[in-house]
Amino acid sequence: MTNEWMTPDYIFETSWEVCNKIGGIYTVLSTRAKTLQEALTDRIFFIGPDIWGKKMNPTFAEDTNLLTAWREHAWRVDGLKVRTGRWNVPGYPVVFLVDFRSLFVEKDTIYARMWEDFQVDSLHAYGDYDESCMFAVAAGKVAESFYRFNLTEFANVIFHANEWMTGMGALYIQKHVPEIATVFTTHATTVGRSIACNRKPLYDYLFAYDGDRMAEELNVRSKHSIEKQTAHYADCFTTVSDITDRECKELLDKPADVILRNGFDDSFVAKGKSFDGKRGEARAAVLNLANKLLGVSLDDDTLIVGTSGRYEFYNKGIDVYLEALSRLTKEHDLKKNVLAFIHVPGWVSDPRADLQQRLMSDECFTTPLECPCITHWLHNMEHDQVLAMMKDKGLSNAADSNVKVIFVPCYLDGKDSILNMAYYDVIIGNDLSVYPSYYEPWGYTPLESIAFRVPTLTTDLSGFGRWVDKELGKPGELTDGVKVVHRSDYNYSQVADTIKESVVAFSQLTKNEVRQIRKHAWTLSQKALWKDFIPYYYDAYDIALHKAHLRRVKHKN
Repeated sequence: MTNEWMTPDYIFETSWEVCNKIGGIYTVLSTRAKTLQEALTDRIFFIGPDIWGKKMNPTFAEDTNLLTAWREHAWRVDGLKVRTGRWNVPGYPVVFLVDFRSLFVEKDTIYARMWEDFQVDSLHAYGDYDESCMFAVAAGKVAESFYRFNLTEFANVIFHANEWMTGMGALYIQKHVPEIATVFTTHATTVGRSIACNRKPLYDYLFAYDGDRMAEELNVRSKHSIEKQTAHYADCFTTVSDITDRECKELLDKPADVILRNGFDDSFVAKGKSFDGKRGEARAAVLNLANKLLGVSLDDDTLIVGTSGRYEFYNKGIDVYLEALSRLTKEHDLKKNVLAFIHVPGWVSDPRADLQQRLMSDECFTTPLECPCITHWLHNMEHDQVLAMMKDKGLSNAADSNVKVIFVPCYLDGKDSILNMAYYDVIIGNDLSVYPSYYEPWGYTPLESIAFRVPTLTTDLSGFGRWVDKELGKPGELTDGVKVVHRSDYNYSQVADTIKESVVAFSQLTKNEVRQIRKHAWTLSQKALWKDFIPYYYDAYDIALHKAHLRRVKHKN
C-alpha cells in the first residue's frame, strides 16, 4: 500500500439537498462548492434528486449541451434519466439531477441484495425511506455510468454520500465499482436525533444507550441500520463535530475517521458601504413589517433579535427561546424595546392578504391586525407549537409590552409575498441572535449570524458552540461575539434565565461597546471559513483513496 499523499482527480458528492433546500446540509454543500470547484474545476459533480417536475427550480440552471454523449449513453444503455446543469451557488459547479422513480419496480430486489451484501435491514421501512434509498442507488448508478464512460482505472475518484438518505449509494459503489473510494458523512445520527425529539435525556445516559435497541424502541430501525452499516463499510466515515462523534461511538459502534466541521463562504457577505446599506434596508423592512402587523411604531433603536432554522421545536431550543422572551416582558432593567423574530418554516398555507394590503400602503398604522404575531397563515394554526406557546406564555404583542414577537413561518427565498427578501438580506439587520439548541450536531445558523457581524447566543450542546469554546480557550461570552450557554438534559429554566439576562445586558451597552462586540463576532467567523476547514476533507479523501487503492492491488493479484 502506497504511503504517498493521495488527492482526488474527481469527486461525486450526493445529497437529497443538492439543488433542494431543506436544512443545513444544503448550506454545507452549497457554500463549500466554491472551494472545491476552485481546486477541481468541473471535476466535482453534485448529484441530486430530480423532484421538481414541471416547476422551475431556481437553484438549478439546466444545460442540455453539457456532457451530451455520456447523458445519452446513460439513458440508452444504463436506463438512467439524468439532467445536467449548474448549481446556482458560488462556484457554479456541475450538477446531475437523476430521476429515480424507475427503480421502484426493483425495490424489493435492491433491499434483498443490501441485506445479503451489507446486512442493511429494510424490513421496517416507512415514510421517506423508500424514496431516499431509490434516489441513493440511482446516484450510485449515475457515478458508475460516468466512471465507466469517461474515466480510467488510474483516476483517483471519490464518491461522497451525505446522511443515511444516500447511504445505499455508497454501498452500491462499494459493491459494484470498488475502484471508487467512498466517504460517508452523518450530519446527525438517526437514533440521537430521535432520542432528543422524544425528550429522553440524551447526554447523561448516552454511554448506557444501545443504538440498535433504541432504534427499535423509537421506530427508526431501518434508517439506523443503513446509517450504521454505511458507517462501518465506507472507506472513510466522517461526522461534523466532536459532540456528534461521541454519538457515533456509542450509537453506531463506530467513531468517525475524520471530523469534517462546517465552514462558511463569506463571499455571501457584503462589504463596506454595501454592508451598511443592506443592514439599513433590512432594519427598515422588518420595522415596517412590525408596524403593519402590530400597529405600533418602533424606532431604529429597537433591539432586533432573531432565531431561525428547521422546525424542531425542542431540539432547536425554540421553546426555551420563547420562555426567555416571556420572562423578558417582566424585566424592568430592559433599556430598549425588543422585536423578536422566529424564522422557522412551518406548514404554510398562504401569505396574509390583510398584511399584504397594509404593506402596499405608506400609512403608519396604530391598530393591530387580527392575530398580530404571524406573517403567513398555516394549515395547522390551532395545533402549531410556536403559536400555542406564545398564547400560553402571554406573548400577545400588546401595545404596552416592550417585547414583541413575530413568527415568519416560511423559507426566506425572496418570494414569500410578505418580506420578499432572502434570508441573508434579513438577518444582516439583527442586533442579536439566539440559538439555544438542545440537539445541534454543528450549528450553521449561529455561524452565519456572526459572519454578518451579529453577536449570537448558542449552547455547549452544539458542535459550533464547542468549537467556539475550544477556539477561545474558555467559555464564550457576549463580549467575544458568541456567548456559549451551558445546557444539559435538565437545566431548561436556567438557560431561559441566561438568555433573558443576556438580552437585558445587551440592551444596556453603549454604541461603542456594541460596535466592539460586532467586530469580535466577525473576527471569530473568519476562523471558520472553508479555507480553514477544507484540509480535513482532504484527510478524509486520502484515507478513502488509500483503501480503494489497496482493493485495486488485491484485485490485480
